[in-house]
Amino acid sequence: MVNVGITGHRGLSAEITAQVSSTLDFLLSDYDPEGLLGGQGTADLVGLTCLADGADTLFADHVLAFGGQIEAIVPATKYRAGFPEEHQRDFDRLLTQANEVHRLDFTESDSEAHMAASVLMLSLVTQLIAVWDGQPSRGYGGTADVVAEAKRRNIPVHVVWPAGATRP
Repeated sequence: MVNVGITGHRGLSAEITAQVSSTLDFLLSDYDPEGLLGGQGTADLVGLTCLADGADTLFADHVLAFGGQIEAIVPATKYRAGFPEEHQRDFDRLLTQANEVHRLDFTESDSEAHMAASVLMLSLVTQLIAVWDGQPSRGYGGTADVVAEAKRRNIPVHVVWPAGATRP
């Protein structure tokens, strides 16, 4: 089993999403040596994700398309309520497809809960994909903080970000 985690920005534009999607296909194809898509690839890939809108959901969908499994990490009881309404359906769909769900004991979906979820994720992975523009976090527990913690733990990080793109 290869456990790969994801961290990344939310609210990606359609253009950035398309470019990141292409890069994820390339990265995840390493775990599908026979090139089989549509759930017929390798089950040796486990993607760990908090299922937030943006990078997390894109990654989860790609892992499943490559025949891998996902494990979800839910930081807080009120986590789902903090998503845009249009994402809640995707969150529910992916949560039901998760082979395992790790639920943290936080009630409020705040930066402390989010960072705790990321730390748990990092304790379970052998590598991390970061959909990250290289900029500092906009608040504690953001993508830059997760990348820094992964590097502190000597976890390999694959940064994915389209050249010249800026996040909203």
